[in-house]
Amino acid sequence: MGAIPNRNFRIHSRFVSAKRRVTIALIAEEAGVSIPTVSKVINGRPEVAPATRHRVERLLQEHGYQRRISQDDTPAGLVDLVFAEIESPWAMEIVRGAEMAAHEAGASVVISVLHTHAGPGRDWLERLAARRTDGVVIVASRLSTGIQAQLSARSLPFAVVDPEGEPAPGVVSVGATNWNGGLAATRHLLELGHRRIGMISGPGDMLCSQARIDGYRAALETAGLPVIPDLIKRGTFLVDSGHDQGHALLSLPEPPTAIFAGSDLMAFGVFEAARQRGLRVPEDLSVVGFDDLPLAKSAWPPLTTVRQPLQEMAALATRTVLAMGHGDVPETKRVELATELIVRDSTARHEP
Repeated sequence: MGAIPNRNFRIHSRFVSAKRRVTIALIAEEAGVSIPTVSKVINGRPEVAPATRHRVERLLQEHGYQRRISQDDTPAGLVDLVFAEIESPWAMEIVRGAEMAAHEAGASVVISVLHTHAGPGRDWLERLAARRTDGVVIVASRLSTGIQAQLSARSLPFAVVDPEGEPAPGVVSVGATNWNGGLAATRHLLELGHRRIGMISGPGDMLCSQARIDGYRAALETAGLPVIPDLIKRGTFLVDSGHDQGHALLSLPEPPTAIFAGSDLMAFGVFEAARQRGLRVPEDLSVVGFDDLPLAKSAWPPLTTVRQPLQEMAALATRTVLAMGHGDVPETKRVELATELIVRDSTARHEP
């Protein structure tokens, strides 16, 4: 009989604890640290031991702590747009979309470049803390649970555009139907009579790269054709890798008659590799890209490609974080906008 009251007491204690409002003081108490230490972690300050920082971040994440917004916290009219890299016309399309949506809302865009795909780090968070911002749009990069916790703790809405990996539950993300795009590109080449179709994908650890390969595989398998590993190469989405992997495919004893490149820039690299080998596009080699950058229609020949709605993706993510800043809750956490095959002059019928 003595154990029953004790058990009920423990249950009651947990219930009371669960009803407590999540404050910095509560986080500090559970972490066994001071309130200023928790504040430093939330604000991305560097002078906290790694083990302590990890413990506090875990508790912030578990409790879903969010900084209380005071009546003085009026919108600053700023959106942070964060890139891993920006040396690409692809990134410029994202900037245009974000700026368009921000301008509509009377806001401005601040661009940060991390120079790494590892995701935002402590130094970036410290810079962010030094200025007021209404929301963060993170592009083609990873987002650690620690940074997620600190953004949430500061009540900063954030969204990821074209996430590198599978977004964590609850993270708002905007991407494209990459699998459908890979399927459409490969089916187009199959309908033109091509049977040996090379594929140059992006980096293997990126979600969009794998989805495009999966679409390519599905099209071949549906057509009753084998997926030949030698015809699949990995690139970096940039021109040089398209050039190098294009040469690798065209050097095979039985080279492909068509190549699907996972980006327009890599497709331009394939154009150059074909030219260097005395091959004509599309007479000797058909080429399909992915993105539909402005350069695609002015290339020679104009590039057949899969249109990825880059500006629309960035604009939607920007509008979403601004709406979240006003208290709106997105109906859907993960959105994929439709891709579309744009047929131009870089593909032609192949007669066996």
